[in-house]
Amino acid sequence: MPVLTAQKRADFRKLHESGCFVLPNPWDVGSAQLLQGMGFKALASTSSGFAWSIGHSDNNVSCDHVLSHLKTLCDATDIPVNADFEAGFAHDPAGVAANVARGVETGVAGLSIEDSTGDASAPLYELTLAVERMRAARSAIDAKGGDVVLVGRCESFLVGQPDLKATIARLVAYAEAGADCLYAPGIRTKKEIATVVKELSPKPINVLIGSPGLTVAELADLGVRRISIGGALARTAWGGFLRAAREIAEKGSFSELAHAVPHGEINGFFIKAAKDRK
Repeated sequence: MPVLTAQKRADFRKLHESGCFVLPNPWDVGSAQLLQGMGFKALASTSSGFAWSIGHSDNNVSCDHVLSHLKTLCDATDIPVNADFEAGFAHDPAGVAANVARGVETGVAGLSIEDSTGDASAPLYELTLAVERMRAARSAIDAKGGDVVLVGRCESFLVGQPDLKATIARLVAYAEAGADCLYAPGIRTKKEIATVVKELSPKPINVLIGSPGLTVAELADLGVRRISIGGALARTAWGGFLRAAREIAEKGSFSELAHAVPHGEINGFFIKAAKDRK
């Protein structure tokens, strides 16, 4: 029997109360179900991974497409899904609220709102507006029952403004506006991470890991509550695909196919998964 949305949301909130968990990012039903089968306790969507899978660039997928994708992921899995909801697909707070309300209806257990504008000349929303947008997202969630975790994201490090003090100030403001969990993708050093955890305590902190570096144990020791992979798993999959395809196209040889996962391993997983669902 599928796990009910209310139970997924309750489980997700409990994960934020203590310890540290990894929130890997699938881009389709197959990758989501495989990750669930490996024992992960929750998942997060990836804007880039999904966009590439349907032939779009990152941040160039419509809100309707993303909402449909989120519902598909939620319906296909029995564990909580956190939505990468980009900047809410609207500039004004009212638009953000309307879209967040639709996002909640997909069955997600968490939803993140970032403060990037997409405008290189002014890459972050002015703080007052950014806070109003976060407050609008909070109100939309509360109107639906309030059980979805709202994640406040500050994108300063990703848009070329790596000012830790200013980033923390923004995250504090987002917490005061109703964010349950705080996230500054791009912070990487132990010192940066430890500072963010300390300054924003007791709010749970999410850290993005997109390349080799700190381990889960090290991040847990720093007080990090949740770890996201972003588009890194999708990029890893594309890496294997491109290496093999380029070898075939450029050399006419097939040695990269030796690294492919055996057909029976993946097929066997989905055969078993189908039986378990009956």
